Amino acid sequence: MSSLWMALGLAAPAGCAAQLQHAAGRSVLVIGAGIAGLSAARELQRLGYTVTVLEARERIGGRVWTVRDPTRGLALDMGASWIHGVTGNPIAALARELGLATHPTNYANNQLFDTDGAEASAALEEDVEALFDAVMEAVEEIRAARQDNGQPDISLGAAIASAADDLGLSAIQRRRLNFAVNTTIEHEFAADVSQLSLYHWDEGEAYRGGDVIFANGYDQIATALADGLTIRTGVAVTRIGYTASSVAVSTTAGEFSADYAVITVPVGVLQQGAIEFAPTLPAAKQQAIARLGSGVLNKTFLIFPQRFWERAPELLNYISVEKGRWCEALNLAHYGDKPVLLWFNAGEYGAALEALNDAEITAAAMATMRTIYGDAIPAPEAVHVTRWLSDPFARGAYSSLAVGATPDDRATLAAPVAGRLFFAGEATHRNYPSTVHGAYLSGLEAASSIAQNRRRVMLPVVSR
Repeated sequence: MSSLWMALGLAAPAGCAAQLQHAAGRSVLVIGAGIAGLSAARELQRLGYTVTVLEARERIGGRVWTVRDPTRGLALDMGASWIHGVTGNPIAALARELGLATHPTNYANNQLFDTDGAEASAALEEDVEALFDAVMEAVEEIRAARQDNGQPDISLGAAIASAADDLGLSAIQRRRLNFAVNTTIEHEFAADVSQLSLYHWDEGEAYRGGDVIFANGYDQIATALADGLTIRTGVAVTRIGYTASSVAVSTTAGEFSADYAVITVPVGVLQQGAIEFAPTLPAAKQQAIARLGSGVLNKTFLIFPQRFWERAPELLNYISVEKGRWCEALNLAHYGDKPVLLWFNAGEYGAALEALNDAEITAAAMATMRTIYGDAIPAPEAVHVTRWLSDPFARGAYSSLAVGATPDDRATLAAPVAGRLFFAGEATHRNYPSTVHGAYLSGLEAASSIAQNRRRVMLPVVSR
């Protein structure tokens, strides 16, 4: 057994010395080499299945994507950044077993700047917090009243606006509220509050123990999970046909067939209809796909020649004039003394940025930076920008519950079809959606479902 597999605490995969014999009913095609696909493939291979992973990109990892700049010693996570909750989290366990370095994040260690660029006073910070708490308390009352009266779902944004009106907030107070809503909710759920369900926006569970980021890139997890797997990159799936006994997959690299398929493509891709299913998917699954949200959280990494901001704060926050514009940055200099700021933009503005080129996005970011730090600050040496909505193999950063969607839609998306098609990915996990650990767990669950399905099919018929 390789040292890597020993480190992960799992048995050697088929293909190693302990390879199992090829058996009928034991071949699986996994569509997508993101974390869900890799965990499903790894577990299925451990169980003795012959597994091939088909990945449309020329790299593995999916929405876990690290860009490396070896000359500057940087590993920039363009997709997932954090392990959310290290206690009991399977991704945290993998990181520990592999000896991967991480840094804890203290979200309270932040520096807030007012709209004019001045550092916020303690009184202003308290006012922002009090405003947000008061509005969200009123929103909770609106939610409870509507549910009690059997009224249909509305957007979280509509409820926030109603609460702000009822409280008679001034223009300045609304600006401060917008900042808190954007950085607390929209950056968390990768969607504008106008798109989120009032009834179910705050879905899911969370692991305890605090959050950490990787010192040398999240892709180390994907690389470890991919070890020993058969993965075909640059192979985009266009059609998935299935019968009661097999699946046939058409791709840009030809035809593939197997006994089962695990489909892990993001919900945004399913919504676009990029993959044809024959027969079409059940109506309930199609409706669940349509109802789920696929929002965006885009990143802009600015790499400067030297640091001109304080190293101590982990987050830099700015109360923008217009809602959601350059309101939050992760100070990567805090963790490794590299002159890098990572700016987040979500929701409507995050989506609008995708129509701009890198120079235009940089100019927008620098306008905020110069408001805070003055016109004399240097321009960045390099910039890295994400455009997750425009990515044909993502069509969004991660899923959320849009207006009218419920957690049941995630279960419906995860449900197998005809005992041949199995679904995984963060959008399918009811307890831990929109997370890497949710994607990982969903892959294990899909693998387990295939094994259970095969055992049911193979049970002998007992005459009575």
